[in-house]
Amino acid sequence: MSRKGEGDTEAILLNNIHAGKIRVPRANDRVYKDECVYSFDTPESETGLYVCLNTFLGFGRQHVEKHYAKTENSVFLHIKRTKKPVPQSKVDADGNQQPKRLAIGLEGGFGLGEPKYDIEEQFSLVILPDFLTIPLPTNDLPIVVQQSISGVQNCDSARKVEEMKPWDGEQRFISKHAFELVQLNHGIKVPPSGWKCEKCDLKDNLWMNLTDGRIFCGRKFFDGTGGNNHAIEHYNATKYPLAVKLGTITPTGGDVYSYDEDDMVIDPLLAEHLAHFGIDVQQAEKTEKSMAELELDLNQRYDEWSVLQEADCKLQPVFGPGFTGMINLGNSCYMNSVMQMIFVIPEFKQRYFYGAEDIFSKRLSVPPPDDFNTQMAKVAVGLWSGHYSKPPPEAPRENELPIAQGIRPHMFKTLVGKDHQEFSTKRQQDSEEYFRHLLTMIERNNRTGSPSECFSFKLEERFQCLQSNKVRYVSRSDYVWAVPIPMEMAMNKHELAAFEERKAAAAASGTKPSATEIVRPMLSFSSCVQAFAATEELEDFYSSAMMAKTKAAKCTRFATFPDFLLVQLKKFTVGDDWIPKKLDVLVDMPLTLDIGYLRGYGKKPDEELLPEENQPAVSAPVVRIDEAMVQQLMEMGFSREGSLRGAYSTGSTSVENAMNWIVEHMTDPDFNSPFVIPGSKKEITISEDNIASIMTMGFTRAQSIRALQNTDNNIERAVDWIFSHADDLEQHDNTTNSTSASSATPKDGPACRDGPGAYRLRAFISHMGNSTSSGHYVIHILKDDRWVIYNDEKVALSEKPPKDLGYLYLYERVKC
Repeated sequence: MSRKGEGDTEAILLNNIHAGKIRVPRANDRVYKDECVYSFDTPESETGLYVCLNTFLGFGRQHVEKHYAKTENSVFLHIKRTKKPVPQSKVDADGNQQPKRLAIGLEGGFGLGEPKYDIEEQFSLVILPDFLTIPLPTNDLPIVVQQSISGVQNCDSARKVEEMKPWDGEQRFISKHAFELVQLNHGIKVPPSGWKCEKCDLKDNLWMNLTDGRIFCGRKFFDGTGGNNHAIEHYNATKYPLAVKLGTITPTGGDVYSYDEDDMVIDPLLAEHLAHFGIDVQQAEKTEKSMAELELDLNQRYDEWSVLQEADCKLQPVFGPGFTGMINLGNSCYMNSVMQMIFVIPEFKQRYFYGAEDIFSKRLSVPPPDDFNTQMAKVAVGLWSGHYSKPPPEAPRENELPIAQGIRPHMFKTLVGKDHQEFSTKRQQDSEEYFRHLLTMIERNNRTGSPSECFSFKLEERFQCLQSNKVRYVSRSDYVWAVPIPMEMAMNKHELAAFEERKAAAAASGTKPSATEIVRPMLSFSSCVQAFAATEELEDFYSSAMMAKTKAAKCTRFATFPDFLLVQLKKFTVGDDWIPKKLDVLVDMPLTLDIGYLRGYGKKPDEELLPEENQPAVSAPVVRIDEAMVQQLMEMGFSREGSLRGAYSTGSTSVENAMNWIVEHMTDPDFNSPFVIPGSKKEITISEDNIASIMTMGFTRAQSIRALQNTDNNIERAVDWIFSHADDLEQHDNTTNSTSASSATPKDGPACRDGPGAYRLRAFISHMGNSTSSGHYVIHILKDDRWVIYNDEKVALSEKPPKDLGYLYLYERVKC
């Protein structure tokens, strides 16, 4: 890269300053200095990262010139980091190997011999289009440029700000001890530095008790680091409840822990409590990492050194396009598995991988990190370009780092989970629920020709009044075929009975069976299909022919068959103790599947339809839903929609009644769909702003109003409601002619393709653990007639794909 004369440099910078092309980061600016917004290039990449000093977006070398062409922003801070291994001893003074790493949420918990690095960071100012380079630091720059550079260097990155949010998505609460804290007057004054634990020689991770001002070290972490537990020992002896972590105190606060409440808390009077011991918060400076930062460090170490592998640990790794892993960001394996699955499908690959350059070249109304299609394309290119899946050197030299593998989809996870009650947190989630949420996001951002159409199908539900024998047909769309597991149809009942006897005997003697002795129920998939197709008797069906409630027979068939059929085995249920659990069961899933016999053909010539219901408004039911009861049910692990149904259907009489109803109906296809009170005539005031917001997504005013009316004026639920009622809306619009041809909008929801019901297995997602809120997900994908396991960042040929233990199964239509 060339360097022009200093006069040219000064003129270029002054022109950029006068044009407003150089800014100093403000408090609400997000600075993307960890990763390119279009790729997974970082400051550690070969060409480093370029941060625009106007937008504070980061770019890899292949994208920085495109940003300049679109915006004419020409001044960038170039960041280049180099990791250099530091030799370290593997034994302590006693000759014992020391644990170096904590594996969060995994068995074992320790890793040994984790390498340490020195980080060499180089900065320079780069001016495009000629890549004029000015090494930093230097004082020969205008003050605004120096302030801009300093601001970018010193502020937290957008990624770190996001990751610093509490792991459980909750905020800290004000301590109950804060306003009535007793402080002793025994003359202790704490100096501004030079602290040490009173009981040992530790000089970091120190906590000062806010009652007596005494200083002790913190708890010992699981990996052997931290303190020696002297602060907690002091609390046990004195019961003085609050302590502040020294080194985290700033004019705006500090880390305060309540031993009595066993949590990090807020002390609104912290400045006064510290002044009692001579500490002036206005003069205090942060010298240690906060607890949130320490938690983040542990998570990042887990990201880089995942210890989960297949049992035999002899799998052969594979590299290249389509074999790129996704690094676990802390309980993100559910997302990793789903993303690997959808990019098996040609429509998704065509839209977001081959179409990435078209997506990246568009001028956006929002920054690239906030644009869904941009971030989808970024993940697609990351997985399929091969840039982030390269084999390590054949024989690495001493102190040479292995090539890092996999991508870290921080921006994508943040965007997709934004404002979502569950996916915005760092808790483990259900991969099937994430898949549905992801398809909703895809639909919202692709009003025509959405790749999600390959999953969409229609189910035909037939209801027959058993008193009049008249029928009703209802059609609904879905993306997932949820199949029940009839435990009573297990094929190994004798072995199970014998195992239960052995287990009871072992429990009586205080032992338990070994893993090799465990016998699981084994079912054929055909028995699961049989349970799905069975006729169900409804006790409280309202018959419009009889104008009263009566019994009815219900059966479900496929009206269309999708190109890709995602099968969900309904393994999660509620036990006798009312606690959600997972069925520990084996299901023999076929490699090929033909369900053509499940096709429905609608009304038969000899059938008579039930008359349409035209009940007057005065017959609308009295609505009573106890919101407190709904919250209790949600805390037990049920969705809000299912909890609303349970409370409404039992008249909110008791949590137990609602739970009984839920247990009986949780397999209903619409259990988790948006709940609309049947026949309710409740007046709802619709916000014009909400109508306008939904119309910007391509829907008509009439559709927007109707959706908001059915979802209590909630935008997010209204959009979901539109997609789940696409057929009904289309029929309603055609009947009422509410829109003219000139004002017609794209059709609602994805189109349902159709074809033969013959499929072959392409992938399956497995879940390890007792519930969807814990455990781990991995995915196996069939590529070139070989099964490949994707276990977060590790990608390898699978020796024994456990297809009988899966949770979600992806079947691809067999082409005739």
